[in-house]
Amino acid sequence: MVMNSVLQEKTNRIVEILICSVKPFELMMGKIISIALVGLTQFVLWILLIGALFFASSGLVDIPLQGDISITDQSSSVQIMQGLLSVNFVEIISFFVLYFIAGYMLYASLFAAIGAAVDNETDTQQFVFPIMIPILFAMYAGIYSIGNPDGPLAFWCSLVPFTSPIVMMVRLPFGVALWEKIISIVILVATFLFTTWMAAKIYRTGILMYGKKITWRELWKWIKYRN
Repeated sequence: MVMNSVLQEKTNRIVEILICSVKPFELMMGKIISIALVGLTQFVLWILLIGALFFASSGLVDIPLQGDISITDQSSSVQIMQGLLSVNFVEIISFFVLYFIAGYMLYASLFAAIGAAVDNETDTQQFVFPIMIPILFAMYAGIYSIGNPDGPLAFWCSLVPFTSPIVMMVRLPFGVALWEKIISIVILVATFLFTTWMAAKIYRTGILMYGKKITWRELWKWIKYRN
């Protein structure tokens, strides 16, 4: 969404008008943050809906029948509710917000840089694929981590910043040491600050550049510019 929005503004030359009012870095961050708030709002609505369903179903566990005889409903829905009761939702939601924001900023800044560097959607393919590989790998690593949350793959993928937002969230319900959480967050935040700085250099140079085929070498030159 971020990349397509930047690319559309650049193609329609709308960005030339916007740059007259705001700095390129402010425009990029405003676009990234606004879409992040939309995503957080969506997740908040999901959490509220799940919470409402949880409390509405909490009265299904014990049903009295004929004096001292009772029927305990062991249906699958009740078992799910009992499992949810053992989860530390405060910790899960808190870390989810941290990983969502940091992980989103990391990838959104890179996609914004790609949108600013190219002139059409066809040219984005050579840059999008390398960024999508860690995301796809993180999804498969997360699925594997459900069966082995303390294995080497789960451990290292929860520390690597390009996979930790997904894999660490899978491991959290199974219990993760505090030092692992701290190291993972610190590395992720440091990486997204670096990628945001790097994307800002590319964005500032490429947002007003048209008609030139961009390569990885050209992007590296833009990052090294002292502007």
